[in-house]
Amino acid sequence: MLDVKRNLTTMTDFYELTMSAGYLDEGYVDKIAVFDMFFRRVPDGGGYAVMAGLQQFIDAVDHLKFTGEDIDYLRSTKAFDEKFLTYLANFKLHCNIWAIEEGMPIFPQEPIVTVEGPAIECQLLETLLLVTFNHQCLIATKANRIVRSAAGRPVMEFGARRAQGYDAAYFGARASYIGGCGSTSCVMAARDFGIPASGTMAHSWVQMFPTEYDAFKKYAEMYPDACVLLVDTYNVLRHGVPDAIKVFDEVLKPMGKRPKGIRIDSGDIAYLSKKARKMLDEAGYPDCTICASNSLDEYIVRDLILQGARVDSFGIGENMITAKSDPVFGGVYKLAAVREDDGSYTPKMKLSESAEKMTIPCLKKVWRIYDQDGKAMADLITMADEVVETQHGITLFDPIETWKECTYVNCTARCLSTPIYENGKRVYSSPSLDDIKKFCKAQVNTLWDEVKRFENPHRYYVDLSQKLWDTRSALLKKLSK
Repeated sequence: MLDVKRNLTTMTDFYELTMSAGYLDEGYVDKIAVFDMFFRRVPDGGGYAVMAGLQQFIDAVDHLKFTGEDIDYLRSTKAFDEKFLTYLANFKLHCNIWAIEEGMPIFPQEPIVTVEGPAIECQLLETLLLVTFNHQCLIATKANRIVRSAAGRPVMEFGARRAQGYDAAYFGARASYIGGCGSTSCVMAARDFGIPASGTMAHSWVQMFPTEYDAFKKYAEMYPDACVLLVDTYNVLRHGVPDAIKVFDEVLKPMGKRPKGIRIDSGDIAYLSKKARKMLDEAGYPDCTICASNSLDEYIVRDLILQGARVDSFGIGENMITAKSDPVFGGVYKLAAVREDDGSYTPKMKLSESAEKMTIPCLKKVWRIYDQDGKAMADLITMADEVVETQHGITLFDPIETWKECTYVNCTARCLSTPIYENGKRVYSSPSLDDIKKFCKAQVNTLWDEVKRFENPHRYYVDLSQKLWDTRSALLKKLSK
């Protein structure tokens, strides 16, 4: 298997090391800082994203250690003095880390991971944290869109060969499963994560035999209980489906077996699936399913269903495993506060000519407000020491257009910022992957359909508490002078 417990300590950008050396030289070894990871927009213009990657981040953090080989390499760059190299050789994590749990829908601007601890430690986690969550959140989000477009029909992840490398195929299969896919073609991911494996044959199998019939016959003989035949190598309606039916009659039927299905990987799938369905039904195989593949995405899948295509399941490859239509999640990691010697926190905020790049200061928590029917109404970001009370209702306001208010009654609040590490010690036990997948489905179902639209989704509000908004406004005014 891919070594998920491998040492990824040097999975960091070089500037994180140069900055850390500077912090040490300045005497900031015990300076406590707060960093947030958040993202600014949902891929594909969607209404929400899906949190994924926490388990892999935990695996990496649990094995942080600069090896002798790492230290020798860094010494060879001649960028660091022996004081800093000694610090790295003795590196140990002391951070507190909070994160939103895997499978939860997440929204722009809210901290999905918060790291509090010595500034050097926080800084050194930056790239490792971002590369882990940016990838899996992206693929889980894309998979969830495609699965929803299939309207209950199974979706299989077929993308390993088109992924951007081994890790992308392996962990992309995991993220796709969280997003709702039912299986993966990646054997390594299936084995290691317990995801059902799926796959039939390639066109090369059909081409390897003298005739298409010979290829189908051999496959049916070998796999009578899982016979799915690829029928578009030559001609779907003239040869593929008739040859498949002939094999079903001559090989499977005498064995008392029923075919599992056929797969169409090219051509006008809507038209071909309707014709194939008619042929299979007339031949006595109404239970033989039809699978479609061929560079599908959520829009093609949705259109096929709207056109009445007789497709029972979908195999999705490159468009999901690479999130081809919008392949960058865009999560960032920004300083939010620094703790002073007296224990108080000085809020930190990044300004920008672009309003969307301005950050939210302070050590914070994220809360989700649900109505009495369990529907998610809005998210609220508060100061870390605030507790959201809802028994008498709660009034939220838009942090930009502050005159827009909404009062929620008969509601509940759930804190999404879950402790993962306390003083460098893990305090969180990850659920099983199947439980994460079920959790994702349940939480996506708490969103209103308007938020889940593919085009022009309703904006899901992420608001600030009054205390946090006041702090941010005062800091903005101070920094703008």
